[in-house]
Amino acid sequence: MTVALFVVDRPQDWPFAIAGTQVASPRDYLTDPAYSNGLECRVINLCRCDRYQGSGYYVSLLADARGHRPLPEVKSVEDLQSAPLLRALAREVDALLEDAIAADAGDEVRIDAYFGRDPTGSHPAVANQLFTLVKVPLLRATFARHQQRWRLKSLKALSAAAVPKEHRGALEEAARLFLPGNAERRTVPGERGPRLAILYNPGEVAPASNPGAMERFRAAARTLGMHTELIDRRSIGRLNEFDGLFLRDTTNVGHYTYDFARRALTEGLVVVDDPDSILQCTNKVYLHELMMRHRVPMPKTLMVHRDNVDQIVPTLGLPCVLKRPDSSFSLGVDRIERAEDVEPRVRQLLQQSELVIAQEYVPTEFDWRVGIFDRRPLYVCRYHMAPGHWQIIKHESEHMVSGQIVTMSVGEAPESVVKTALRAANLIGDGLYGVDLKQVNGQCLLIEVNDNPTIDAGAEDGVLGDALYREIMGVMCRRISERKWKAAA
Repeated sequence: MTVALFVVDRPQDWPFAIAGTQVASPRDYLTDPAYSNGLECRVINLCRCDRYQGSGYYVSLLADARGHRPLPEVKSVEDLQSAPLLRALAREVDALLEDAIAADAGDEVRIDAYFGRDPTGSHPAVANQLFTLVKVPLLRATFARHQQRWRLKSLKALSAAAVPKEHRGALEEAARLFLPGNAERRTVPGERGPRLAILYNPGEVAPASNPGAMERFRAAARTLGMHTELIDRRSIGRLNEFDGLFLRDTTNVGHYTYDFARRALTEGLVVVDDPDSILQCTNKVYLHELMMRHRVPMPKTLMVHRDNVDQIVPTLGLPCVLKRPDSSFSLGVDRIERAEDVEPRVRQLLQQSELVIAQEYVPTEFDWRVGIFDRRPLYVCRYHMAPGHWQIIKHESEHMVSGQIVTMSVGEAPESVVKTALRAANLIGDGLYGVDLKQVNGQCLLIEVNDNPTIDAGAEDGVLGDALYREIMGVMCRRISERKWKAAA
């Protein structure tokens, strides 16, 4: 039987006895093995979720990794911080507002929605529409009158503790009722083929593709009859001019690239990287939980919180590696040599995130990188360590130094490397991924799955050449065509 698990900041925040439900604190859910070892549940996260990488954030993130179908999903909470997506949401509820809000209501109105129900009963249609669009269990929307019309001013997720006492009865009823058992795209004159937007920042310190690769991507698209346009962060309002979005800009949650991916998805575009891949790949805590659940081999790893810092050295030994959950390009990853240096560094990392990853140090001459798209391996590289350094990238004062890159065909690479990479990437989705692994004594160990992998002319295309770019653009073209067929059906 699947249990509905209400996760709240404090037990007293959820005093209701509802059949088929349990209550847990965020600390218990994040750290108690009982919740990560096969428990069948639906997590309803009623914690504070207003801090990136706070405990409420990780409840939804790890619930997703554990297959617990969280409400809200992390991406739903992130949407509340996205101005473009809020504007899109406002357009969806505008039609309801003029009839729903009385003319004499003043200049500002607040509407709460508990599982889609207004606790006051005054604006049921608006509350239901907000929940339908956003999928956050406890919401507070503020509307302001502007030029004789109501406009959405702000939207925030509430924790259970933020619900007023006089609304507790309405909250319990809404929760009981919620539980089980109880636009045509604009076209450009003269263009008939699919239009692909490529988000690219040529000034990026470590761009996803160098200029040579960007030219080859565009040439491959032309060969396939697609029209491409390089766009920048100011172009989010133009996404409905395109059929697809291809991100070649460094991605992260809370970054404008994530806003682009989410907005493009709502506009019906084919998107690579898709927002789920960005969310999952850019957080090493999520990846660890997901891969552990599916028994993908990894270096010995400890998920660190404030109460188990003293277990790092006994569990992993020295040297060990500490990783900020959203680290990338070898930044936010430290090798710790001495026991006395462990706690100060961990405490620094815990100021930014409720959870930190600690791993055993596995020295190798190079890391394997397998490039995967559409659930197929495209290329394999050996990324050698930077000269005199333990990582593939060494950051110096004004530039980065990388190790040698040796590219080979998929057929040349060890079968176990390719199979392990495919297994890990397929747990994320069917996007474009770069899977990093180490091979020690014949065993493959997963390091991470990267969305938005580096594809540079003269490196990753060393074997396939122009065929690599055509493979990637070909998948984009096919997916756009398939989307149009489904829309026309």
